[in-house]
Amino acid sequence: MAVIEGCRHSLEIAIPVEEVEGETSRITADVQKRARLPGFRPGKAPATLIRKQFGGDIRQKVLESLIPKYLQRQFEAENLNVVGTPDIKDVHFQVGEPLRFKAEFEVVPEIELKDYKDVEVPYHDPEVTDEDLGKRIEEIREQKANYANIDPRPLENGDHAVVALVSVAGVEGEPVKQDEMVLEIGGADTFEAFSDNLRGLSPGEENEFDVPYPADYGAPRLAGKTVRFHATVKGVRKKELPELNDEFAQDLGDYRNLEELREAVRKALFAQRQHEAQQEAKNQIMDRLVDRHEFPVPAAYIDRQIRNRVEQTLRTMASEAIDPRSLQLDWEKVKESQRDKAVREVKASMLLSKIAEREAIGVTRDEVDREVERLARQQREPVAALHLRFEKDGTLGRIASHIQTEKTLTFLFEHARKTA
Repeated sequence: MAVIEGCRHSLEIAIPVEEVEGETSRITADVQKRARLPGFRPGKAPATLIRKQFGGDIRQKVLESLIPKYLQRQFEAENLNVVGTPDIKDVHFQVGEPLRFKAEFEVVPEIELKDYKDVEVPYHDPEVTDEDLGKRIEEIREQKANYANIDPRPLENGDHAVVALVSVAGVEGEPVKQDEMVLEIGGADTFEAFSDNLRGLSPGEENEFDVPYPADYGAPRLAGKTVRFHATVKGVRKKELPELNDEFAQDLGDYRNLEELREAVRKALFAQRQHEAQQEAKNQIMDRLVDRHEFPVPAAYIDRQIRNRVEQTLRTMASEAIDPRSLQLDWEKVKESQRDKAVREVKASMLLSKIAEREAIGVTRDEVDREVERLARQQREPVAALHLRFEKDGTLGRIASHIQTEKTLTFLFEHARKTA
């Protein structure tokens, strides 16, 4: 076996003459049984005539039969973990001579693990201040706010306007349309152009105005554009917040009083921030392990990861009702721009698999079942039906792989050297 570059290797294989002739005779006999030639009853045409008449087909069938078999035999003999489909070239197939060919293929590289248990990473448990707690409680109050209709009058700051909106210029394709949108006049989350052009209007009145959207706006269809809207005010509402007392806490759940609610919110905030901080630390650990390990990566793995990243981009666009074709993207450039990230992601995945193998970090059936049960509750499907579907489409394997990855990352975090 010869190394071409990185994970790409080649093999030159010769199949003995007697094997080639034996397989050729077997295939010729098989063709002879089914051949229909003028002047001969089915199966009675001479083998010499069969070889002359169907020589190309017989040759192809011999190659398709012998090459994979001998190639697999050689892979097993040399203990090669091959990735993807080998390229077959330089085929030499002549009567009375061994069948020779060359195969080029990629193999999973051997990874020599360096120290991974004492990676230095900045981390400290997060804090939840009284101010943080107060803000979160206020957010919960906002979510439970009641918006009461009030008698028609001109809109002013603090009012919540019920507006019908439709774009009349500035956006391609179908117009942006909202039959009943609620906007807080002068609110921090309301674009100034909306507040300025709706303030002073009463229900039933209309206005037409331009709204400039920032370049980083969340909806790509509107980002960086100035859109002209026609707006009709349909109503005026006032926001009424619930009082912050024991009754408010009891209405939210199994809390006896406001103090119990505060403690539960504090714990939830801490858990959320701790999870985010640990995820960031785990990402940094993997970055450092990838930097520490130098090994080639199969191109097939990189291509698959790039494809996954591009497909995720397409799904995001589709969810925002954007047709990728309308953006006139150069997908070759897009894929090339994803290459460096894809290489690092594949390296990280291969390292995690190797570490999991070294540390015997596995996944139990119960762990997979619990995740399927969680997804079933989330999707409101019967557990048995979802489990059967996941088993058929390969999702169970992906779930197990994800659980193993998370357990391995947790292992690395627990064994890392945390610095403030």
